[in-house]
Amino acid sequence: MRRPIKKRPVVQPDVVHSSVEVERLINYIMLRGQKETARKIVYGAFEEIKKANKEAVEPLEVFNTAMRNAGPLMEVRSRRVGGANYQVPREVRPERRTALALRWIIGSARNQKGVPMHKALAQELILAAKEEGNAVKKREDTHKMAEANRAFAHFAW
Repeated sequence: MRRPIKKRPVVQPDVVHSSVEVERLINYIMLRGQKETARKIVYGAFEEIKKANKEAVEPLEVFNTAMRNAGPLMEVRSRRVGGANYQVPREVRPERRTALALRWIIGSARNQKGVPMHKALAQELILAAKEEGNAVKKREDTHKMAEANRAFAHFAW
């Protein structure tokens, strides 16, 4: 029997940009309930993006482009069939796609040592918007893995 679908709390849009995606980014960055610190990091990163781009590109556009470029379309899930585990390629749901994109962008920003978090996040968002950087590389690796295991697609449930 399948487990019931979780009732997830609805995220309210953020104050400055009135965007649900930006508020999700803030919530993902937040550690130990320090939401104001997370807000400072995100808005600081948006200021860095504004400074870095000479041609008047809106930071929200860069963020949305980065999210589109870092989110995977396909991934592999393990499936046990007759005593063997197969990596079955599956399409990624839109909610999971944004969650993975946020997680990978923030993870690669956190891995940059010796750089303030807002600068590292801004750098990673700019790179992801240009289809470069660690988050986009992770997406490409995920797509390659799904492509390599395409033969097991008939095991999809």
